[in-house]
Amino acid sequence: MKLGFVSAILDGWTFEEMIDTASEMGYACVEVACWPCGKAERRYAGVSHINVDELTDEKVAYIQDYCAKKNVEISSLAFYPNTMDGNLEKREAAVAHLKKVICASAKLGVNMVTTFIGRDQTKSVEENLELVKEIWPPIVALAEEKGVKIAIENCPMLFGRDQWPGGQNLMTTPAIWRKVFEILPSPNLGINYDPSHFVWQMIDYIHPLYEFKDKIFHVHYKDIKLYPDKLREVGIMAYPLDFMSPKLPGLGDVDWGRYVSALTDIGYDGCTCIEVEDRAFEGSREKVLDSLRLSKRYMEQFVI
Repeated sequence: MKLGFVSAILDGWTFEEMIDTASEMGYACVEVACWPCGKAERRYAGVSHINVDELTDEKVAYIQDYCAKKNVEISSLAFYPNTMDGNLEKREAAVAHLKKVICASAKLGVNMVTTFIGRDQTKSVEENLELVKEIWPPIVALAEEKGVKIAIENCPMLFGRDQWPGGQNLMTTPAIWRKVFEILPSPNLGINYDPSHFVWQMIDYIHPLYEFKDKIFHVHYKDIKLYPDKLREVGIMAYPLDFMSPKLPGLGDVDWGRYVSALTDIGYDGCTCIEVEDRAFEGSREKVLDSLRLSKRYMEQFVI
């Protein structure tokens, strides 16, 4: 397994500064944020370390050469929008840019895109599965044509009132994974597996690794800390951030030894990327860099 990080935490860094940071810290790979250039609609979104709208052959060669010289691999191109947004204008824009990211991933020889499947947060699971049938076949067909794998992260995208009631990403549980993979039975569609999202949903984050071992294309390392005293007050029907918070690996409730052990059981040997969303490590460049140093030091117990 290769240890890397999600580049979105380095908002404001140039592509070169981001790759230099990975290289100097000894990271093997990075999941490179490729949002449309512009204002972010939420935290950790809107970051663009590779502008896929301006990806000429010369730029491709430059990126490949720069990464090779720094001995840092691009694990995937990352864009996490809501492709099934109830707002049709936003939906169409998200799908259009996702297709550009897929094409860019093929052009760069990365051949991996990490993303969400999306969800109309006002509709039921069943209604959203019908939307999957409508929206996603052309996206998957493009990925197949380009030889690109799409890895869907299992984050519910449900944090507070803005995403209430259903959240903005449908592929959040093993039960829903099975249904989506029945609708889209493509070898190019799989999972970007993040155990932290299962912790606060009260789902076993180890067992699904074995069932879906052939569908795990990419892996995240992010932790979640549950606050039992808060949970007693608000219950599981509350906004999730009322009773939990994202933390650096090792500072939350994920058992990382068991998790990485299970990954070795199933023979996973791909990229594994630390995703930093810990508010305790925001506010300055040095705190952000500390988060990457500390996370790497912790995860190197299990992955080198």
